[in-house]
Amino acid sequence: MSRCSGLFRFAASSLLVALIGCARADESAIAIPAPAFDAARSATSSTAVARLAGGCFWGVQGVYQHVDGVLKAVSGYAGGSAETAHYDIVGHGDTGHAETVEIIYDPAAITYGELLQIYFSVAHDPTQLNRQGPDEGTQYRSTIFPIDAAQREIAARYIEQLDEARVFGAKIATTIEAGRPFFSAEAYHQDFLVRNPRYPYIVIFDLPKIGNLELLFPQVYRAEPVLVVPAARGRAPH
Repeated sequence: MSRCSGLFRFAASSLLVALIGCARADESAIAIPAPAFDAARSATSSTAVARLAGGCFWGVQGVYQHVDGVLKAVSGYAGGSAETAHYDIVGHGDTGHAETVEIIYDPAAITYGELLQIYFSVAHDPTQLNRQGPDEGTQYRSTIFPIDAAQREIAARYIEQLDEARVFGAKIATTIEAGRPFFSAEAYHQDFLVRNPRYPYIVIFDLPKIGNLELLFPQVYRAEPVLVVPAARGRAPH
């Protein structure tokens, strides 16, 4: 089930906004401990890549665009082939792809583990299996796509740490899938949250994540988002 499946869903979302006013996400962010095992901050500025899937990529991208140290956050697909890396095909739920955000960051400003702390705390609910909020299907699964063995170890040990601490009310469902290429999503999906702050889905499920980021991670929150294409204009999906 897609959150962008047509006029009916838009109308239903609009009604929900009217009913609950400014709205808030149905899942609250949780303050969680930092990873006990993490990469050290780099002594010099450079670029590194993290790839994270946590439901609708609009909200995940929007969160990381407000994180200091992130240079770019691109919505896309990972887990499947290049031939099926298209929104209309991925939406069928049988391509192996997950809606994913590729995060380009400066490891001298923020570590991979710190990005994961935001991911597990603010960006999505890691206990939900093959869904997030109203969106259902494997394309909305919680998945980490590590770039190398070091990222894989940090992710695996952090999941184990959080599960052992019983931070969440259920076991973490996040999978780790290595060696999967990333494919950028269509232009109209990029910077969607920033360009469409009044879109009902954004108001209900994603804007609260930005507020939670500022509340729980004030040390890395940046008010001005870093965009894929500054002042880009795209069309909303139908």
